[in-house]
Parts: sequence; structure tokens; C-alpha cells
Amino acid sequence: MLPVLPLFVLTVILSVVSKPVVIRDSQFNLPVVRKLNFTGESTIPELDRARSQSILKRPTRIVHGDAARAVFDVAATNEALQYVTSVGVGTPPTNYTLIVDTGSANTWLGAMKPYVRTNSSVDTGQQVSMTYPSGSFSGEEFTDRLSLGSFNVTVQGLGVASRSIGFENVDGVLGLGPANLTIGTLFPDTEATIPTVTDTGFAQGVLTAHEVSISFQPTTEEVNVNGVVTFGGNNPSRFNNPISFVPLTATSPSKDFIGINQTITYGTSGFPILANAAGIIDAGTTLLLLATDTLQRYLTVVGGSNEPDPETGFYTISPANFARLQSLFFTIGDTAYEFTANAQIWPRSLNTAIGGNPNTIYLITADLGTRSGSGLDFMNGMVWLERFYFIYDVGAGEVGFATTPFTHATTN
Repeated sequence: MLPVLPLFVLTVILSVVSKPVVIRDSQFNLPVVRKLNFTGESTIPELDRARSQSILKRPTRIVHGDAARAVFDVAATNEALQYVTSVGVGTPPTNYTLIVDTGSANTWLGAMKPYVRTNSSVDTGQQVSMTYPSGSFSGEEFTDRLSLGSFNVTVQGLGVASRSIGFENVDGVLGLGPANLTIGTLFPDTEATIPTVTDTGFAQGVLTAHEVSISFQPTTEEVNVNGVVTFGGNNPSRFNNPISFVPLTATSPSKDFIGINQTITYGTSGFPILANAAGIIDAGTTLLLLATDTLQRYLTVVGGSNEPDPETGFYTISPANFARLQSLFFTIGDTAYEFTANAQIWPRSLNTAIGGNPNTIYLITADLGTRSGSGLDFMNGMVWLERFYFIYDVGAGEVGFATTPFTHATTN
């Protein structure tokens, strides 16, 4: 279900005083799964577009942390649309399946499996609620012990839903975005923020750095253990080149999220698709969303369909035009990242998973629903992140990217 949740960005001053300890967990300690959990009549592009509309109203705040000690790798399982993870809650822990979202900051459960209170569970006396483009929840805010593989935090803010809508086959959400996105979700303390597990782990001296990194990769299977989420640093075995960092954008509303500036060109001629503009990196969005006029420019130059397919909501491209399709180039800072022709289409082996025709070629670009120049001109979603390594350095207020062994894969 949910390719639609909002993420946020925390700015923290980082001071590392000791050599990090790297903990590489078994791939089964923290399974992260992309699931086809959307419900109702909405298509994936419609849900992604609804997510983009929720990004226009968020405040910002600076949070400071202390140095810490370790880097934790946790495995990720790809299941076609979104990632979930098994999070242990309580003492002893009960495992819950939560959607991994870098576009929101509230962590909560209770959509499916009921919350089990233990000695580490504390009711804060606060009510909590959150509305997503594809659903909502409301309930009580607790603090508790959370375990993600070998990564453990205590006194972690945790919403316990008494009511939820739009979440099926999952227990809730693990929000990894900026904590300012939680402002207004508590009552009566409406101005309070709720730290994410990354924030809490750094503040409690568990993590070496106030960072979270994502390594996804494309798949042709609905279940594939092929990714790694790293807390407290990065995993050099997952990328090819040195990471190139850029500061977060200063353009609103993208600046309230993991926002960057980028330029997009097409092909060897450098045909302009998007002039330097602001948008966000969002693992909770499935597709690559572009401003309406930018998308039309792209569809025209590649020979894509004039209208989206009525069954799936995806734009399509003919076999003849796909054979001529060239790479897109995303210039972020001083580095141009090649997004190949293969990366621009949905995996054909998964066409039926989106309700599509097995023989149709679907493009992974979709309409953001805004005009360029809005301050939110793109959302580089999960399909984009499957081709590049991504690190969000909260402490430095910047993000980094690198190519991976799957940047030029022909999986799709």
C-alpha cells in the first residue's frame, strides 16, 4: 500500500571522537520489504503524487547531538513497491512490521498487531495523530525500547494506534525523516518534536555519526533480500566511487525535507529536461516524479505515451522508442549521475504486480502535479535510489551519492 508518507531533515553538529565499531548483522535480523500494500482505486502514480502534495507545509528546527560509538548495518528485502522492517519493541521485544520511510518522522504501530506493553513501556500522556496522503492513524504516544537488529535504543517515542486507515499487511511506520515533521502530531503538547531512532541512537551514544545510509538495488522478484540500511555511517562495500556530498537546498518547501538542487539532461546531446531546481530524495515514494511541464518535456523527447495507461497510471513507451532510449543525467553539485535507459522503465517481470500487461513497457516517471519553479520540482523516489548509494548526514546538513554495481544494471 503506502508509497506515500512524508520525510524530514534534522540538522545536527557532529563530533566524532573515537574510531567507529561496524556491526554487520545477518540479513535476517532486519528484513526490509517493499510490499504491494496499496488499497482502493488509486494507482501508484496517483499515490506518489498525493504524497508530493503533503510536502508543502512543514516547519524546520535544528537539533544538536553528541558523539557516539558504532555503525550498524541492517539487511533490506525488496518486494516491489515499498520497504518494511521488522522492529522489536519492548522488553522482551515483540516484533512489528513497519514501513521504512525517509519522508516522515513519526514511528508508530498498531495497524495490525496490537501493542504489547512490557516493563520498558511508558505512556507519555500525549495523544498522537498523523494524516498521510493514503491513510491516517491516531492513538497514544508511548516511549519504549526499540531494536533493529543489533541497533538498540531506549526511551524512544512510539505512537500506539487505536485507529488507523489505509494500512494493510503492515503494523505501522518507521519514520526516519527530520524530527520537525512531528511538530503538531502530539496533543496537548502540539509544539513538541519526537526524535527518530537515528536521533535517539546518536543522542544516547550508540551511533558513531548522526547519519543514515540507504543501499537499494533493482529486482525482478517480489521478494529479494538485496538492500542494506546503515545507521551511524555508511557501508563502503555497497558503492563504487567516493561519495560526493552536497548541502541541503535552501529552497522552500524542499528545504524542510531531504531537499537538494539538481539539473536533468537527456542523451549525449545534453537536451535540457530540468534546469537547476529544488526537490527531494524520498525512499517512501515509489517512482520518479517530475513537475508537469518537465514530465511533458521528457515524454516528448523520448517518445512516451501522451496519456498514462488507464489500468496502471503509468506512462508507456513503444518497443521501437525504447530501443532508441538514451540515458538521463542528473547533475547534483559537480557530479553527473547517469540514469540509464533500463533504469527508466518498470521491471517487466513485475508488470502484473502493478496490474499491467506483461508485454507493455512502462516508464517509471510520473506527474508531480506541480509546475516547475514551485520549490518542489521533483521527487527522486525508490526506483531512482535503486541505482545510487545515498547517505543523509544530519550532522553536516548535507547528503551524499555514489554509483553502485547496479547503476548500469539491465535488470529491468
